[in-house]
Amino acid sequence: MNGRQGKQTGQEQKENHMGSVHVQKHENTTTVFNAILEALPARPAVEMFMVDFELDPMFTDDIHNVVDNARQAGVVAALVCAETPSDIPKVLRLCETFPDILLPCLGIHPVQKNADDIERCVTLQDFEMAVSEIEKHAHKICAIGEVGLDFQPRITPGAEHKEAQRAVLKAQVELAAKYDLPLNVHSRSAGRPTIAALKEFGAKNVLLHAFDGRPSIAMEGVKEGYFFSIPPSIVRSEQKGKLIKQLPMEHILLETDSPALSPVKGERNVPSNVQISCDYIAKEKGLTVQEVKRITTENALKLFPKLKELLK
Repeated sequence: MNGRQGKQTGQEQKENHMGSVHVQKHENTTTVFNAILEALPARPAVEMFMVDFELDPMFTDDIHNVVDNARQAGVVAALVCAETPSDIPKVLRLCETFPDILLPCLGIHPVQKNADDIERCVTLQDFEMAVSEIEKHAHKICAIGEVGLDFQPRITPGAEHKEAQRAVLKAQVELAAKYDLPLNVHSRSAGRPTIAALKEFGAKNVLLHAFDGRPSIAMEGVKEGYFFSIPPSIVRSEQKGKLIKQLPMEHILLETDSPALSPVKGERNVPSNVQISCDYIAKEKGLTVQEVKRITTENALKLFPKLKELLK
């Protein structure tokens, strides 16, 4: 998850479909949420499972503070996803450092980088470089991910690039089936093709994170039993606001996609901002914050069985 879902120049490309947000809205949301936490001493009421905490150089210097702040915000477990072959040992080491809260996901993202650090389309060779390590650690990982399709024109300028991504996705759907693991799926600029491919390949136990497609397309995924995770950028995204109105709560999880998809454009996102997603969903759905935490965590337990072992 080193930002392939989002950093072209900083994180502008990931956010090019987002609107704007006022800083004051972010501050007010956080203040309200903290007040709720202080008023609720019972632990089950403040527990949250969060999807998609990115391994990123932006966290190198303060990773302990970042994780501690997530705990204080009520996060009890978070996924850390690999996106490239070189990410795999880093993800495993990070999760070994914080084994009581971080869970590893291993997979190959549809966007990779060349030797000059320029983003490019994934190839089957990228997957082949990683598959043995993924299988070696299949018993300890929580999901196969981050995988999927990314049809931005600069990444997939030709039909052959889209076919390469589909081939890599199919291989990882098969890998997930082999080890009975869920899938954490990226679908930027490819909402409909991603859901169609997942159905075609027989994918089960699917999470579509930061889905940027139409709500009607998302509902096709709901019919298949897929889940959708919502990042803090929902406070400034008309598309995600419409999405959350239609998605049933039984198919919603929480995520941050840190350090991208911040509630305030241009700021570094952090795992503790998951509280903002939770608060927004509660308001839109007419639920209490506690109800959103409970339902989304129950959904996470259904989708990620290994989470139960962590929360024993």
